[in-house]
Amino acid sequence: MRHVRTHWPVALLTVVAFLAYLVLSLARWHRWANPSWDLAIFEQAVKGYAHLGAPIVSIKGPDFNQLGDHFSPLLVVLAPFYRIFPSPVTLLVAQCVLVAVSIIPITVTARRILGPWPGLGVGVAYAFSWGIQSAIDVQFHEYALAVPLLAFGMAAFLTERWRASAIWVVLLLGVKEDLGLTVAAFGAVLWLRGQRRLGWIVAGTGVVAMALIVGVFVPALNPHGRYDYWGKLGEGSGENAGLLAGMSRLVTEFLSPSVKIQTIVLLLVITAFVALRSPVTLVIVPTMIWRFAGSTEFYWGTTWHYSVILMPVLFAAAIDGLRLLRSSPRSWLRTYARVAPALMVVVAVVLSFHYPLKDLWDPATYERGDRVAVAERAVAAIPDGASVASDRGLIVQLATDHEVYWIATDPSVRPDYVVIDTQTWGGNPPQDVVAYTEGLFPGATYEVVFDEWDYVVVRRVDG
Repeated sequence: MRHVRTHWPVALLTVVAFLAYLVLSLARWHRWANPSWDLAIFEQAVKGYAHLGAPIVSIKGPDFNQLGDHFSPLLVVLAPFYRIFPSPVTLLVAQCVLVAVSIIPITVTARRILGPWPGLGVGVAYAFSWGIQSAIDVQFHEYALAVPLLAFGMAAFLTERWRASAIWVVLLLGVKEDLGLTVAAFGAVLWLRGQRRLGWIVAGTGVVAMALIVGVFVPALNPHGRYDYWGKLGEGSGENAGLLAGMSRLVTEFLSPSVKIQTIVLLLVITAFVALRSPVTLVIVPTMIWRFAGSTEFYWGTTWHYSVILMPVLFAAAIDGLRLLRSSPRSWLRTYARVAPALMVVVAVVLSFHYPLKDLWDPATYERGDRVAVAERAVAAIPDGASVASDRGLIVQLATDHEVYWIATDPSVRPDYVVIDTQTWGGNPPQDVVAYTEGLFPGATYEVVFDEWDYVVVRRVDG
C-alpha cells in the first residue's frame, strides 16, 4: 500500500496526460485534417514489418525501402499491434502511449531527488510542455520511439545507474540516424560526470554508428545509392556542398531569422532556466545545430515534432540543475531552486494557451466539416487494393487499404487511380486533372469518376 500512496500522483498525471494526448490526436484524425504525409509513410513501413516483410514505402517510390530513407528499424516494435489493429489510428495511439510512458521516469526521478511536490511540479511541466504538444498534434513520427528511451536513460543517469543510462541512450541509434550525434553528446556528458571510460565508449559508438548508417547502410538500401538529406543543409546541394552550406549558415545565420531566437528562449523558459545549470543540457546541442544549420524553415520553429526529443533531456537537466542549485553557497539561488518547480508549472499552463492543447476546449476541434463527407465518398470511389497516386489531401486515409504512391511518383508506375485535392494543393492546382495525370504517366489513359468540392478522382481505362 505504501508504494501505491507514493506513486498514485505519478499514475494520475500519466493517465490524464495520455487522455489529453489521445483526444487531441484522434480529434485531428476525426476531422480528416492531414498536416503531412508522415502518418501514411510510417503506416506503410509498419505494415511491411507486420507482414514479416521489408518496410516498403511506395509513397517514396516503387519498392522503396524505408531504411533507405531514414534508419528507423525500431519501428518494428509497433508491428504486432498493427497486425492486430491494421489502422493508422494504431500508430496514433502508440505515439500517445510512448510519450505518456516517458512521464513516469521523469516524474518518479524528480520526486525522488527533489521531493514529492516539487518533483510532481516538474512532471506536470514536462507532461504538458510545448514540445510534446506540438509533436502529438502533427500525427505520428518515429521520434515518438525516442522519447521514452531518452526519459529512461536520463532518469538512470540522474540516479547514477551509468550503464543502464548508456544502454537506453544507445538504443536511439535504431530510431533515426541523426540521433547518433545525440548519443555522442550523451557520452560527453558521462565523461564530464567522471565516467570517463563509459563516456568514451558511448561517444565513439554514436559517432561510428552514425557514420556507418549515413555512409553505408542507408545508401545501400536507397535506390539512388545515397543519403537523401544532405541537401537539407542547402537545398539542391550534394553531400559536400550541403555540408559546406550548413557550416556557413551556422556562422552567418545561426540566430537568423528571429524564429530561431524564439525557439531557444522557449526551450530555456520551460524549465525556468534551471536546465542551464546542468551539463545534461549539452545533449540537445547536436539537434539544435543541425536544425539551425538546415535550410528547411520547419526545423527552426516550435511547431512540428522536432523538439519532442529535447523535452526529456531538458527536464532531466532541470532536475539535475535544481539539485545543484539547492546546495549552492548563494542563498538567492537556493531560494530560486525552491520556487522554480512552481514557475515551470505556470509556464507550461501559460504556453498551453498558445499550443495545441488549447484546442481541447474548442468545440470546432470535434466537428467534422461538410467536406469530410465528400472526402469519404471520394475514397469510396476507389476499390480496396487498387493502386493510387495521391497528393497530401487524402493520402493518409488511403494508405491502409490501397497501394499508395505520391502524386509525382515514378512515371512507370501507372496507378489505377489518381486523387487530387485542389483545395490543399497550394500554388496553382491543375485545372484539367485528366490532362495533368496523363502528363504524369505518359501512355496511360484516364477518366474522371469523381469530381466534387475540389476532390477529383480519375481512373485508368487503358487496361
